[in-house]
Amino acid sequence: MKEINSVNNSIIKQIRKLKQKKYRKDQMSYLIEGFHLVKEALDMEQKYEYVIGTQETINKLKLTNKIFDKSIILVNQAICDQLSDTENSQDIFMVLPINQPHSFSFKFGKWVILDNLTDPGNVGTIIRTADAAGFDGVILSNQSVDLYNSKVQRSMQGSQFHLQIVQTDIEQVLLDFKNNGLPLYASVLDKDAEILYNCKAVSQLGLIIGNEAHGVSRQVQLECDHKIYIPIKGKAESLNAAVAAGIMIYYFS
Repeated sequence: MKEINSVNNSIIKQIRKLKQKKYRKDQMSYLIEGFHLVKEALDMEQKYEYVIGTQETINKLKLTNKIFDKSIILVNQAICDQLSDTENSQDIFMVLPINQPHSFSFKFGKWVILDNLTDPGNVGTIIRTADAAGFDGVILSNQSVDLYNSKVQRSMQGSQFHLQIVQTDIEQVLLDFKNNGLPLYASVLDKDAEILYNCKAVSQLGLIIGNEAHGVSRQVQLECDHKIYIPIKGKAESLNAAVAAGIMIYYFS
């Protein structure tokens, strides 16, 4: 167990940098915050580098979880405030290694594919929904928001530890799906597209959700077997990306 009381300590400085994508990439590590996420990581036996918190929060975590003393860093409130990315911090943090594969190794099943989604809340919510619906995994394009963004991590609520998530070049992913006979369904805002509720149930697929403002890109649409549309019955122009994804994910679950 290590105790640090200065915000200028070199270890704390390195951990604080993990709030930025550049340094997460450099250090190949990321930071999570809050009891729920830390406990989920421990329950799923995720590898981790440090658990950081005040004496009070570390004691509370130890009541229900096994953590190794050598990985604990005790800190004061000032350091917690520096590390926190929330308004009401629970003063408990964990540093984990990034072990993302550089490419997607094809597996049969049900997959959500995110084509350039940029809102971290939407991405996290979609991943959490895919987990709840029993999908096998989620694939993010390289142009989507960083998977290790703190808002994405919080929105996933631990689902990041339950299913396979890969951030990669989705052009190769689409090719792999087609070569292996998995149908690709693209969500589009087009009344002439196939109505979602008329689609046949399938046991394996790639369900593509597009950018919040521009939808599924034209190039990706050309690779799809089906373009599907959720009918808008009221006067709203469209659905939020995460809401639309949730409807489709559960339809195909």
